[in-house]
Amino acid sequence: MFMYLNALFAGLLILSNILGVKLFSIGNIMLPAAVIVYVVTYLITDVIGEVYGKKAAQSTVKAGFFAQVVALIFIYLAIQLPSAPVFENQESFATILSGSFRVMVASLIAYLLSQNIDVFIFHRLKKQHGEKKLWLRNNVSTMLSQLVDTTVFITIAFYGTVPNTVLLTMIAGQYAVKFLIALIDTPIAYLLVYFAKK
Repeated sequence: MFMYLNALFAGLLILSNILGVKLFSIGNIMLPAAVIVYVVTYLITDVIGEVYGKKAAQSTVKAGFFAQVVALIFIYLAIQLPSAPVFENQESFATILSGSFRVMVASLIAYLLSQNIDVFIFHRLKKQHGEKKLWLRNNVSTMLSQLVDTTVFITIAFYGTVPNTVLLTMIAGQYAVKFLIALIDTPIAYLLVYFAKK
């Protein structure tokens, strides 16, 4: 199960960096498309930390950082390759993935800060409560680390590309969505922990 959780974690991180270029809106709230997958990575590190311990969660965070850096290098190389005469989408390809480059840099910085905060808070609470109150560890660590992640990521990824009022709306909106997802994913955390321990 540990291998599958790590694979899912790395895959979702890379996918979120690509999806992060697209913005979508729910009413007046503007969000990067990455929000639909990135928040799940915090659930995964919480499950890994709960079942396999703090060191395993920290190793997963480090491996995720490595996977993102490698993806960033290969995306850059793919953009630089001369396009074949029959490939007519080089400009679109470069535009989307170049946007992804800035998103990935923002993601790396926000990722290192927030994922380490998540692991730290989760295990600080686990030390206090032992095996009890997984719901508390899962929610508090994710909600606090997501506030850091959202603020840092949105600021670096989109500052200068949208008006500051839109930037603040994006931070508030994305955090509100992540906050709700953190509340909703608690039963999933219990389920994943149950299967991981079997």
